[in-house]
Amino acid sequence: MCWSATADLVAGTGITAVGVATVARAARRPRDLPLAALPVLLGAHQLIEAVVWHHNGGTGAATTTWAVIALPLLPLWVPAAVLCAAPPRARRRLLIPLAAGVATAAVLAYALVTRTVSAEIRGHTVGYALGLSHPELTVAGYLLATIGSLLVSGDRVLTLLGVLTGIGAAVSFVLWRQEFISTWCAAAAVASVLLYHWAGQRRSAAPVVTFR
Repeated sequence: MCWSATADLVAGTGITAVGVATVARAARRPRDLPLAALPVLLGAHQLIEAVVWHHNGGTGAATTTWAVIALPLLPLWVPAAVLCAAPPRARRRLLIPLAAGVATAAVLAYALVTRTVSAEIRGHTVGYALGLSHPELTVAGYLLATIGSLLVSGDRVLTLLGVLTGIGAAVSFVLWRQEFISTWCAAAAVASVLLYHWAGQRRSAAPVVTFR
């Protein structure tokens, strides 16, 4: 698989559409809505990267918007959304990835405020540069927040999503180390369509409310 403006546009449109359907499925369970909305966010993220491709990278508004979603927002959104949807027995252990997400998001938000993020087209991938001082530690916190929260969620579908995104992270790191964040976000976006199935299961299990 290769990436391009067209690939991001097609994938982003499809994933966003699945995300809208996922949100509709989750409407009966308000605590599930933040996690159900994740495919919408990731699909929109791919559409924004199509604009980055169109502008041949650089440091414009599309690059900054893409980085805001990928860097501080996702490691905060994912564990918080999983915590909202999790059963009571899993919530205490989910505080660890949430804490990692808060710390990681704070570091990345500060970096975005104090530095300029740039994008560079590298063949069939996009590389983003921000100049982090401790990238290994930041990536570890990022993956603990995102993948870790899914793996300890206590839900089989979410655990599978965590496994798939973990595999995507490993493959992206091995094959595209300099473009890791871009390629992993694309893999996570594709994997997030599992949430449509997850929301369907949750909807079937939701109690039916009747009015007399």
